[in-house]
Amino acid sequence: MYDGVYSDKVIDHFTNPRNVGEIENPDGVGTVGNAKCGDIMRIYLDIDPETKVIRDCKFKTFGCGAAVASSSMATEMVKGKTIYEALEVTNKAVMEALDGLPQVKIHCSLLAEEAIHAALWDYAEKNNIKIEGLRKPKKDVHDEE
Repeated sequence: MYDGVYSDKVIDHFTNPRNVGEIENPDGVGTVGNAKCGDIMRIYLDIDPETKVIRDCKFKTFGCGAAVASSSMATEMVKGKTIYEALEVTNKAVMEALDGLPQVKIHCSLLAEEAIHAALWDYAEKNNIKIEGLRKPKKDVHDEE
């Protein structure tokens, strides 16, 4: 049972975040925020045009430690995956990979899921393709809390 204290994985991904930065000429960029808490997350994707595999994924996040940790974990989870596999990365999967988040920080994992979807949406629009199961992303996830 999760007791509300940050897990070692959350602390590790906050203090040593993976994949921080931007990708020059990205294939997809997704930016989402939460007006309620002020977190903003942007995810960049580099996607192989033939295999549709995410070759690289980077992020820039303005927010709390849980938002940074969620961004870092999400980028690790989609690297090397196809666009369809990346679409299946949910906020619950991000939370599980981080060994849980406090109830008041669940929105951070939701931002990570939405940022991935927003980047995939951008990719699909740039390439005039439809990714089955992908819906237009929200810019603000505040309504879902």
